[in-house]
Amino acid sequence: MIEPALAHDHALPHVTSVNVGGVREIAWHGEIVRTGIWKSPIGDRPVAVRGVNLDGDDQGDRTVHGGPDKAVYAYAVEDYAYWRDVEELSVEPALFGENLTVVGMDLTAAVIGERWRVGSVLLEVAQPRLPCYKLGIRMGDARFPKRFLAAGRLGAYLRIIEAGELRRGDAVQLVSRPDHGVTLGLMGASVRDPALRAHLQRAPQLPPHWREG
Repeated sequence: MIEPALAHDHALPHVTSVNVGGVREIAWHGEIVRTGIWKSPIGDRPVAVRGVNLDGDDQGDRTVHGGPDKAVYAYAVEDYAYWRDVEELSVEPALFGENLTVVGMDLTAAVIGERWRVGSVLLEVAQPRLPCYKLGIRMGDARFPKRFLAAGRLGAYLRIIEAGELRRGDAVQLVSRPDHGVTLGLMGASVRDPALRAHLQRAPQLPPHWREG
């Protein structure tokens, strides 16, 4: 479970868990699926963050997972509280395959292109997570991706701007925030309401596939 001491209200933004995992093969509906969604906390040791990944982490199919615009995935304790209290799930760090479990942050309000300093790493918010069937595999429920999208608590995919190291307990410091107002929440809502998609074009940091869509 998420440590109660780290989940209190008004916590200064920081990392409560750093999570990594390799690729495994899972039997799903008669097929073998390769996935890296199963991740585990690494404790207090520092981990290098560089290129498009954390050391010790991997993705099953980098054509749709990972890469520069999905190098690091962050999910908030506050959003896990929703799943625990409203959706009645048993939650723990890395349940949704995130690399960084953070506290004291409203990720839905994060602006595309805002930058965070975490340890010696500089990260940039790139896009929300749009769940695929592999989240359903992780949760043992093929319908779960639709629930995840409907809840609007999608977490944040991050670019690695400056490589370095980070660890559990590191502060998440907001370094800069663009003024275009395109948030992760707006991007998620645009999936359900295509009329909102035009507003996304205000963000020059928008990933290409979002601009084309």
